[in-house]
Amino acid sequence: MPLFDQPQVIHELLRAMYLAFAAFVVAMVLTPVYTHYAFKYKAWKQVRTHDVTGKEAPVFYKLHAAKHKGNLPTMAGVVTILAIVIVTVLFNFSRKDTYLPLFSLVAAGAVGLLDDYINIRGHKFGLKGLRARIKFLLIFLIATVGGLYFYFKLGYHLLHIPAFGTYSIGWLYIPLFIVVIVSTANAVNLTDGLDGLAGGLLALAFGAFGIICFFLNLPATAIFCATVVGAVLAYTWFNIFPARFLMGDTGAFALGTTLGVIAMLSNSVFVLPIIGAVFVMETGSSILQLASKRFRGKKIFLSSPIHHHFEAIGWPETKVTMRFWILGAIAAMVGVILALLGSG
Repeated sequence: MPLFDQPQVIHELLRAMYLAFAAFVVAMVLTPVYTHYAFKYKAWKQVRTHDVTGKEAPVFYKLHAAKHKGNLPTMAGVVTILAIVIVTVLFNFSRKDTYLPLFSLVAAGAVGLLDDYINIRGHKFGLKGLRARIKFLLIFLIATVGGLYFYFKLGYHLLHIPAFGTYSIGWLYIPLFIVVIVSTANAVNLTDGLDGLAGGLLALAFGAFGIICFFLNLPATAIFCATVVGAVLAYTWFNIFPARFLMGDTGAFALGTTLGVIAMLSNSVFVLPIIGAVFVMETGSSILQLASKRFRGKKIFLSSPIHHHFEAIGWPETKVTMRFWILGAIAAMVGVILALLGSG
């Protein structure tokens, strides 16, 4: 019998679509509440003037100071998180398959929320958010707890390499878990720099992992991914150029961390860099820029991450965003194909 003729499969597909739509609706309903209070209490994002090394970033500031003259609220990731939590707890709560990504979503979101709050209110004290080292440490702690739980509580120790097989890596699973989660969280955070960019790419990535989880017989996790897609699309509706608000570190850390957890939960970590190829490209450009400035004393790109470089050479923001969406869609398709062909 063909796969899609099976009643149970059709039932799970319909549930995924229903809950994706439900998350979209919940997020759309919550958005006016958020915007009311965000504008009332002036939850404006401060534009950074220095890079992570503490040096001035004039190109970045020139590109983005004008955008923020109208005062863009940040911390909108709260709406996305709430929509996902509400729909998942009410309709798709499974201790193993959804509790873990849900915990990661909320925990990492709390770190981002703290950072965003300090960014909003810290101008009186010359602060523009948590220090990079503190953010890294907090996400590292969340990843460590997750890695220990996966290894000791759930017994995860296998690593699947598409087309080659599955291998036991023992306790090395823990550092691998930490590297994946920390890298993915920071990669999404770096990418969240243009209107609509991170939202579109995250919808594509979670959609791809939803398909993978569905075919790996992880229906609850696949439905969770669909729920995330619905909530993220609602955010992107308002975030496309010109943005009404920003997800902030609240959303970027929450969704980036959760994406990494989904990859580990489905044992699909080797296709994560493929599905998230644009995130990898963004992170790689920032690493290369920092290394070049430190060891060569000059920059490779006009500004980093690389989406700012394209802005600096004259590409309109919408062109950069949509071309990166296209790259993200191609990468997602390739990742799904490789995951499914090499699932044996």
